[in-house]
Parts: sequence; structure tokens; C-alpha cells
Amino acid sequence: MPVRKFWDVVYELYEHRVRRELPGDRIPQHVGVIGDGNRRWARAFGATSESGHAAGADKFTEFLGWCDELGVKVVTLWLLSTDNLARPARELEPLLRIIERLVGDLSERGRWRIHLVGALDILPSHTAEVLKDAASHTSDVEGMTVNIAVGYGGRQELADAVRSLLHEHASRGTTIEELADILDVEHIAEHLYTRGQPDPDLVIRTSGEQRLSGFLLWQSAHSEFYFCEAFWPDFRKVDFLRAIRSYAARQRRFGT
Repeated sequence: MPVRKFWDVVYELYEHRVRRELPGDRIPQHVGVIGDGNRRWARAFGATSESGHAAGADKFTEFLGWCDELGVKVVTLWLLSTDNLARPARELEPLLRIIERLVGDLSERGRWRIHLVGALDILPSHTAEVLKDAASHTSDVEGMTVNIAVGYGGRQELADAVRSLLHEHASRGTTIEELADILDVEHIAEHLYTRGQPDPDLVIRTSGEQRLSGFLLWQSAHSEFYFCEAFWPDFRKVDFLRAIRSYAARQRRFGT
């Protein structure tokens, strides 16, 4: 047997073993992923950043399939942060086109319901329209919810939530003093981009970085975190299953 074929078989057997070890009652409902390392992956192969982002986009589609297989209900994909929008046009524009193609492809599959997470008003108009069309096209899909985080930043989300809350109460005639007396965490949660959804049980970040970088700041207060050394395009199904296995083995304390 050729060496490569041999290791493919070994890998497949190990993947099946890890899958069998997962307790069906400990699968996270909501998984967030920071697919980091696309540019470093591309540099390692002497390729362009654009090719790295394209490979990363393909991996997101794979990742959703893995989540669907395990019965995950909600997945949040962080595709572009608010900070990323400050990149030079020569780098940002190809990245936006890749995101548009990815989201368009996910929409055409008709398999998952796309929900937009981010400040659409700060995105280029064409990108915003593509995202809105995808969300509209899948609004009646009953499958897994896929949050597409584009133009997303945790601080921006909190600012938008407070702004929305203030506008809502102003329209009701509520004074600032009255609002201050009744305001609690649930009022703010009702105005987040992810309102009505369960908070992420598990957040995965690749490329060896061990920080959130503003990802779902409010929602991840009690999340479990899993950091993986692999660059995002190299993230394998067995890496995902290991993350789920690690999550399932933990005793969640929810802040206690």
C-alpha cells in the first residue's frame, strides 16, 4: 500500500474512533469559530493572501457540514471584523469578493438559514446587498442557523445594542431616569445581533492565537474555548471532533 494511502486509512480510522467517543447529549447547541491563519498559511506556500482567504472560505463550507452532522443548531462564522475594513483596498476588495461568493454559495445550497451578524451600514453597498439577499433567500429554511459575521466587532455590537435600546424607549416616551431604573442585562441582550439565539457553548480559534479579539464579547461570557495550532485552511474534521470531545469532557460552571 502506498505510504500516503496508508496514512489516509489510519487518519480515517482515528477520526471514526474520536467520533464514537462523543456523548450524544454533550454536543454544543451553538459553536462560534474564529478561522484564523489564512494569510500565514498562504505565505508558508509562497502564495498570495487572496489564495489563503479562498482556501479559508472553502474550509468554512466544510466546517458547516461537520457541525450539521453532529446536530449543532447554530454556528457563527467570523468572516470580517470592523478592524479588517481598514485594510488597504488592494487587500480588502478581493477578500470582500471571496466573502460574497461564499455567502452566495451557502445561500444557493438552501441547506442552512443565514442570519447576518454585523454593522451592514459600514460595508460597501454591493457586499451588503449580497448578504441581505442571501439572508432573505434562506429565511424559510428550517436547517441549522448560520450567523455570518461580516463588519463585526464586539464593541460595535454593544454600542449598536445600546443605541437600539435607547431609540426603542425614546419612541415609547420613556425618560432616561425611568430607563435607568429598569435597565438590566436582558434588556441589552434583546438588542444584540444574535437576539433570540442561545449563547455560544463553544468558541474555536485556530492558528495558535489565544484571544477573542472582540468576538461575541457579550454572548461568550460563559462559553468554553478551544484553541488549535493549525492554520484555518489546514483545520481537519478530526481537529473539530477533538474540540467537541474536549468540550464534552468539561464541567461547565457558568461563572461559578
